[in-house]
Amino acid sequence: MRSGTVSKKGGVYFMVFVKAQPGDTSDSLIRKFTRKVLAEGILQDLKKREFYQKPAEVRKEKRRELARRLKHPNRY
Repeated sequence: MRSGTVSKKGGVYFMVFVKAQPGDTSDSLIRKFTRKVLAEGILQDLKKREFYQKPAEVRKEKRRELARRLKHPNRY
């Protein structure tokens, strides 16, 4: 299994590869692919990029995340 990120003129394309092993069923390959996509955080990134965020909103979100991590240092 391998994955990569390829940029092309401002856009970002994610590629996740799952290599079939002997004895793998189509269901097991789909499960492997789904796990890989979740592990890479591709869906989270796509949801985050769905709408444009102003730079001020991005900074505000980073500050909130930092405050949350400092409030509960053992969780994250």
